[in-house]
Amino acid sequence: MPVSPSSSPSSPGREPPEALASEPRKVFFVSLGCPKNRVDTEVMLGHVDRAGYDVVYEPDGADVIVVNTCGFIDAAKEESVDTILEMAEYKKDGLDRLVVTGCLAQRYAGELAKEIPEIDHLLGSADFARIASVIDANPEADSAAAAAPSPARKRLLPVIDVTQTPSALYDHHSPRILTGGRHSAYVKIAEGCDRPCAFCIIPKLRGPQRSRSIASVVAEVEALAAGGTREINLIAQDLTRYGVDRPERPTLAALLSALGQIDGILWLRLHYTYPSAFDDKLIDVIASEPRVAKYIDVPLQHIDDSMLKRMRRGHSARVTHELIDKLRARIDGLVLRTTLIVGHPGETDDAFERLVDFVAEARFERLGAFTYSTEPGTASATLDGAVDPEVAAERRDRLMALQADISRDHHESLVGRELQVLVDGVSDESDLLMQGRWYGQAPEIDGSVYLADCDASAGATVRAVVTDCTEYDLVARVEPDA
Repeated sequence: MPVSPSSSPSSPGREPPEALASEPRKVFFVSLGCPKNRVDTEVMLGHVDRAGYDVVYEPDGADVIVVNTCGFIDAAKEESVDTILEMAEYKKDGLDRLVVTGCLAQRYAGELAKEIPEIDHLLGSADFARIASVIDANPEADSAAAAAPSPARKRLLPVIDVTQTPSALYDHHSPRILTGGRHSAYVKIAEGCDRPCAFCIIPKLRGPQRSRSIASVVAEVEALAAGGTREINLIAQDLTRYGVDRPERPTLAALLSALGQIDGILWLRLHYTYPSAFDDKLIDVIASEPRVAKYIDVPLQHIDDSMLKRMRRGHSARVTHELIDKLRARIDGLVLRTTLIVGHPGETDDAFERLVDFVAEARFERLGAFTYSTEPGTASATLDGAVDPEVAAERRDRLMALQADISRDHHESLVGRELQVLVDGVSDESDLLMQGRWYGQAPEIDGSVYLADCDASAGATVRAVVTDCTEYDLVARVEPDA
């Protein structure tokens, strides 16, 4: 996704360094992958802006292109490589420097350096704070290389600047420029992961878990709120383990209580919570704190006990059932989102049928199903019992068809109800409509509320009565002010 900054950096102090020429270099960013990557890109934008470079929104005419890659599953890796190759074509039109950072660079730096010599610099997943220093690290050498004959250029291998065990962590002092709408922002409260899930490569890509302090997160959210942010989407690889690595042992419940005191925030939204790590204090805060959206993202992956064991999830189906029952009983108006993996090695027909029965019973308001992707270096990659890819795809499609019916039923139950809607802007479908979201819809993944006769601007909230729906979207009429 090409990056279009939407606000000023969160930290002031933009002064071009003496090393810069009278015309600052123009830098274009492409950000791929998850919201955690998006935050990293926004921090890189802040560093680049602070160093005095100009961020541009098209690759044509850029002096430097930065691609922040994803390396989580095969499809993401393919997209990242395709994007790097696409951006490398601008070398023919005068591009000075191609920088590749993120998870793919962390995992495959050596291979990328050999296979794509057009890359000038590779930064690891936790090395992005050095972006300003590599953009114009040696302009004289760059000029000499550009003037050299083509064969000489090809012999210049990319510089690899990758910390083998990622350890860096951004905080409230890090400069940052938001992308997308200013009214909604992601805030990363921890980086890395210590869980041993058999199918997941994230601990190797992102390093061990390292949590920010409550004071640091609060300071960042206060700054965002002062700049007009209304919705804070809290992210980490596992929110519920927040703080276990810090000596003062802060908890997610304590963090939510502190963030709930910040004026201007409409919703605090929770992404990526782990089923076995919920405790009563956390549930109580979610239920009682008005600013915490009654929306919880709990990636469950499976329900069959044999599959949970093979996946090394560390809990049983009983734990999952008990948690869902407890959350629904104690949190009024709860919207639950989950993700599931089908086709993992060892998934039998019976195991899959148990998953189907579970989805039909639990009736998640939001659900995504994905086919298993073999990741070299993970425990799952060594297991027997491979599932045919066509069978896995059929299983995914069956789950998503079931979920479409469940989602439609849920949305039909909302017809006639008045909802508070956060306006995102003009609709993607028609410039005659506005679109937004109620608390039961997370940005970019859950659909929208389409608003007729609405003249509110992005970031405003309106009262709207739902008049129609599809499986994943709502249509609503804005109520006049009383």
